[in-house]
Amino acid sequence: QVQLVESGGGLVQAGGSLRLSCAASGRTRSIDAMAWYRQAPGAQRELVASMTNGGSTNYADSVKGRFTISRDYAKNTVDLRMNSLKPEDTAVYHCNAHVVWGPVERQYDMNYWGEGTLVTVSS
Repeated sequence: QVQLVESGGGLVQAGGSLRLSCAASGRTRSIDAMAWYRQAPGAQRELVASMTNGGSTNYADSVKGRFTISRDYAKNTVDLRMNSLKPEDTAVYHCNAHVVWGPVERQYDMNYWGEGTLVTVSS
């Protein structure tokens, strides 16, 4: 099992910045990627940014150039730096850890989620 705890959400004016952090504990050696997702009221959860153990990143088109994901592999943390925030960025942001285990010929995987942290951007 992997436990994830987010921090850093809050209220910010449009154009401002926030930094979200997520700390993983438990079977962290099985993590092969970490990510941030968000869910706005009445909307589906969507990927914001992800980063593999190899350092490859992926961003939603809506946040490219504004958000930056980073990981500290020694501390088992993943951060999301959010700049130039817009009201449409308002959502609950969830940390995600993708875990893989088992032999190469028959691997299993599972996603773990944090409880989320609320980001509110006022216009």
